[in-house]
Amino acid sequence: MKVVSVVGARPQLIKLAPMATAFATAGADHVIVHTGQHYDADLSDVFFTGLGIPDPDEHLGIGSGAHGVQTGSMLAALDAVLQRQRPDWVLVYGDTNSTIAAALSAVKQHLPVAHLEAGLRSFNRRMPEEHNRVLTDHAADLLLAPTDEAMRHLATEGLAGRSRLVGDVMADVCLQVRDAVIAGRHEAPTLPEGIDPGLPYLVATLHRAENTDDPRRLATLIDALAVLPVQVALLAHPRLVARAEAQGLKLSRGAVRAGRPLPYAGMVAAVLGSIGVVTDSGGLQKEAYLLERPCTTLRPETEWVETLAHEWNILAPEPADLGADRWRSVATRAAPAAGRAEPYGDGHAAQLVARVLAEATS
Repeated sequence: MKVVSVVGARPQLIKLAPMATAFATAGADHVIVHTGQHYDADLSDVFFTGLGIPDPDEHLGIGSGAHGVQTGSMLAALDAVLQRQRPDWVLVYGDTNSTIAAALSAVKQHLPVAHLEAGLRSFNRRMPEEHNRVLTDHAADLLLAPTDEAMRHLATEGLAGRSRLVGDVMADVCLQVRDAVIAGRHEAPTLPEGIDPGLPYLVATLHRAENTDDPRRLATLIDALAVLPVQVALLAHPRLVARAEAQGLKLSRGAVRAGRPLPYAGMVAAVLGSIGVVTDSGGLQKEAYLLERPCTTLRPETEWVETLAHEWNILAPEPADLGADRWRSVATRAAPAAGRAEPYGDGHAAQLVARVLAEATS
């Protein structure tokens, strides 16, 4: 069985790690194509080295750009790669422009497409990621769903016959790295300068267009972080840094200290050392849940509805509307007394994915 994995962004590289191991164990011919959607070393290179992922077989070097330009450039470059490789499966991950570009290139060439993390829905059509998810699911031949909720969404859209519940490969790698961090096999994370790891702190990230492109909204969100009564370690995505600079907005102020994104093990260690997470990232919401840290999500919805149980995750799209006291109590709340369920599988999803693809290979 020959599989081409197409990746391009940080979350996809994390998911790629357990899949690369699973394909190697299964003896599959696994070709890795990196579109270059995330080209910053902090969002790309460190994951290959830190998670032991084989170097990409093809690196397209597309880089950033407007959605249409970026997706079109990827599509043009991927056409030639897939025509040359002719795999049994093109495996696409998540919901980025790399995902939809690879799916379109493959289906136009009559190559079978499998979508890992299929069936997620925010029902927010203003999110580019939502369009990418929906279009990819309806184009793909095999839908690899992470949760029961995702399976329900796919059934509602008439896609049950192509869907398989496999669990969440992100949980595989998160739990493995958690155990290594707890066992002391990773160094302490490099938190932003000015954060004292001996005192309570929150881990924060902020990068989505709806939160960073509007100068007034971005300023309001940074203001909300700055007035919190504990330290805030803001792991600043390049998009956030660029928008803040363009808007003349200082990120490190009040409770906030901004620093670079962390390698995956460093991020896991930082969350484990924190009292909680504030984010607009889909992946970090789920990682906080898996690591048993309360999360506050700066969005009106979440794809990972399972994290909302017992208020492990709370949606706070407009912190200013909560009032200062309520916002502080939400963001710095203690972990719920209720234990969390395991809706994302038992940590062996990647092995199941490899087996499902092998069984479905014609």
